[in-house]
Amino acid sequence: MALHVPKAPGFAQMLKDGAKHFSGLEEAVYRNIQACKELAQTTRTAYGPNGMNKMVINHLEKLFVTNDAATILRELEVQHPAAKMIVMASHMQEQEVGDGTNFVLVFAGALLELAEELLRIGLSVSEAISIFPDSGHFNVDNIRVCKILGSGIHSSSVLHGMVFKKETEGDVTSVKDAKIAVYSCPFDGMITETKGTVLIKTAEELMNFSKGEENLMDAQVKAIADSGANVIVTGGKVADMALHYANKYSIMLVRLNSKWDLRRLCKTVGATALPRLTPPVLEEMGHCDNVYLSEVGDTQVVVFKHEKEDGAISTIVLRGSTDNLMDDIERAVDDGVNTFKVLTRDKRLVPGGGATEIELAKQITSYGETCPGLEQYAIKKFAEAFEAIPRALAENSGVKANEVISKLYAVHQEGNKNVGLDIEAEVPAVKDMLEAGILDTYLGKSWAIKLATNAAVTVLRVDQIIMAKPAGGPKPPSGKKDWDDDQND
Repeated sequence: MALHVPKAPGFAQMLKDGAKHFSGLEEAVYRNIQACKELAQTTRTAYGPNGMNKMVINHLEKLFVTNDAATILRELEVQHPAAKMIVMASHMQEQEVGDGTNFVLVFAGALLELAEELLRIGLSVSEAISIFPDSGHFNVDNIRVCKILGSGIHSSSVLHGMVFKKETEGDVTSVKDAKIAVYSCPFDGMITETKGTVLIKTAEELMNFSKGEENLMDAQVKAIADSGANVIVTGGKVADMALHYANKYSIMLVRLNSKWDLRRLCKTVGATALPRLTPPVLEEMGHCDNVYLSEVGDTQVVVFKHEKEDGAISTIVLRGSTDNLMDDIERAVDDGVNTFKVLTRDKRLVPGGGATEIELAKQITSYGETCPGLEQYAIKKFAEAFEAIPRALAENSGVKANEVISKLYAVHQEGNKNVGLDIEAEVPAVKDMLEAGILDTYLGKSWAIKLATNAAVTVLRVDQIIMAKPAGGPKPPSGKKDWDDDQND
């Protein structure tokens, strides 16, 4: 007879064996705050122009060397449930604004750290969180990045149109004033829907059958050429016979494997992708001033170039000595493009370099002093959390943070609202951010504060963690990955 061990009374007896459950300030709230603080500390040293790079190797063993918080978080795959809330807030910032993800992490970490101080001196969670409080149509996909290894960053260029790391299929490598027919199907003879068997009894019948196929292909390509098209872009394989006739009628042939690239090209040149090899009408053909095969470094590229600068899509051709460097530059380009997108929605700018944060801290502290009751502690701590941003900038620049913050407060007290940290000075110094041209987008800053505050409040509102027993099933084998290698070394 099996021995039945009774479960401890209370909440645990309602859960399955193996489930975990934490509750109360010590077990749940402080534990969650600690996890979020650790996460914020990880990315804090990467904040600002002088931030350090992180070397991240993801689950696929791909190497990333970057100080971009969004990339670091995406590749880290954070598992802790409370830390995941902060990560989700930074992902929302990435989707909404495209930049400022590290600000969200640093600020949320500072809010939680200061909330912990309030909780430890005896305030309840509800008292600690009592304060925590479209015009453009620019599409970021219209700016495309093509990375080509070699040379240096200064050799990068912008081109109005599209660049593909491909070679042309046929003999024609350059066409001026191109009329482009785009096909999403293979450039090949038509295949019947049903299976059939052809009985050939004599050599003459075999010759006639082959000739019929050739004549059909010739007629198809000639019809496309007669429609005025001199460039064909196909999304499938190119048959040898079709290639022969394309060369015969001096048609340039480009093959793009990606449907995404095919759709973007259609948008660039104003073409319609056709599902069958039929001659295009004028409305279905695209137009481009120049299509040519070029060589960038030792890489062959096909360029679809518009001479006028009012095209829908532009391509930034990035050059660099290593793939990691070009990946980092691509992320910087992405941030810049997103900043432009934000400015099309809201043109307002605020001074950078910690000037906005110190001014907010000063004004919120003044407001806190006018409030009666315990909520003034929460308001003052909320104001203090803003100091984390100039503090992180100062620490990453190698100057004393406390000295910088006291100088900033002194200058802001005199009414100089635009003064922020001078990161180029070797000693703790401040300067006017407006004159220096160091500005942040208003929308980016307001979203970051909103999302960080909401994430911090959500973490603080959790007073119990209940974790179900993990699902069973075999675990993937660890150790030797090369199963074909000889086991007997």
